Amino acid sequence: MNQQKVQDCVEALCHSGCDMVRATITAMEAGQSIVQTEGLAHDEADLVLDELKAIMSVYDSRETL
Repeated sequence: MNQQKVQDCVEALCHSGCDMVRATITAMEAGQSIVQTEGLAHDEADLVLDELKAIMSVYDSRETL
C-alpha cells in the first residue's frame, strides 16, 4: 500500500470543499468509481473513503456546536 498516494488523494479531495467530499463519499459508498481514485488499489481507495469519513465526522461535529 502506498500511504503517500492515499494521503495525496485525500488532500486533493479536501481542497475541493465539503460539498464535493460529501458527494465523493456518497459515490464511493455506492460503488461508483471516481476519477481521483483511479490510480489506487482497492484497499487504498477504501482507506481514502475511511479517511474522508473521519475528516467529515470531525467537521460535521463542529458545525453542531
